[in-house]
Amino acid sequence: MSTIAAAAGVKLATHPSAARRALRRHVDEDLNIIAAGLLQDLALVQSNERSRFGYKRAAKIIGAVLDRSVRELIAEGTLRDVPFLGASTERVVSELVREGESPSVHKALAAYAKRSDVEKRRGFRRGFLSRHTMRLALDAKLGAGVIAVTRFRGDLQMHTTWSDGVESVAAMANAAIALGWTRIGVTDHSYGLPIARGMSMAAAAQQHAEIDAVNESLAGRVRVYKGVEANILADGSLDLNEEERRAFEYVVASPHSLLRRDTDQTVRMVTAVREPGVAILGHPQGRMYNSRPGVAADWPKVFREAARVGVAVEIDGNWHRQDIDYQLAEVALAEGCVFALDSDAHSIGELAFTDYSIAHARIAGVPADRVVNCWDDARFDGWLRERRGRVRRR
Repeated sequence: MSTIAAAAGVKLATHPSAARRALRRHVDEDLNIIAAGLLQDLALVQSNERSRFGYKRAAKIIGAVLDRSVRELIAEGTLRDVPFLGASTERVVSELVREGESPSVHKALAAYAKRSDVEKRRGFRRGFLSRHTMRLALDAKLGAGVIAVTRFRGDLQMHTTWSDGVESVAAMANAAIALGWTRIGVTDHSYGLPIARGMSMAAAAQQHAEIDAVNESLAGRVRVYKGVEANILADGSLDLNEEERRAFEYVVASPHSLLRRDTDQTVRMVTAVREPGVAILGHPQGRMYNSRPGVAADWPKVFREAARVGVAVEIDGNWHRQDIDYQLAEVALAEGCVFALDSDAHSIGELAFTDYSIAHARIAGVPADRVVNCWDDARFDGWLRERRGRVRRR
């Protein structure tokens, strides 16, 4: 039986652990994400903007848009039927499928004077899933205990017009109902991040009145929680003081600065998870595909502290973030963490990024019982109360 068939959930792979091993092998050999990376390499070495744009667009289509494997499309001769994928892209992908590498890319890189730039960028692409592999991860038969889409009750990090999102609270709530969710958390940025149009506390009070009205109008079809995404400062403190945090039902603490340094920031991240009122450590690395590595830290130590104080570790499903990835999720799971699987959506269409969050968690073998998005209302609300009532301890 092929690895791809097993990963896709073909009935021959009935043993959950066997299916998970097969899925992990496919993840490690994800030709779509490898091909996307090769096209990003070519974009980097182009001498004109038009060519750079073309290769970057092709990389995004193959990595983030295609549902099917490039192996299948090459075998069928249909890769170029996909809009914006031309002859150069077909050549690179064909070489990868048939030879396991691309001589064309090797030749282009050999003539490039700044090879170290290429290697650095490659380091910024590790642990990402293509859309095709994400779909395989969602469909794999991994056993009843592992988190699945059917167990997911709602997204806990999203943004609206109160900060840098493009939809109203009501629009996001109604989109959640259409997805079959029963809860969402609106987490617009706090005032310490002006680049994202962070809310003042006065604006937050107005938003909370709007959320109350939306909850009343929806009559229990979905519950909208009053969250906030606070910024983790350089010393690990937050841009909201303790009193300000109490205005919200929960706080997502996320790093938005110092994301390109290789210096150790373990103290910063451990301090953040200890901050009173914090419920979720949001996109912990702050990494971005092909752009930046994010925070460098002793992650087992950070996760151990998060587990000790009951703070959930987020798997942010935004395609360009995928933060943390399945490899770090395995570490967090071993350290005893609970998880929040979120989209970080800034529009209705981006709510689908929760699929990437769930896929990474499934590859890591995270049980639904360790995912706060899956908990029933009593358990979830009790956990939030505990986070809000937590005092400063060392």
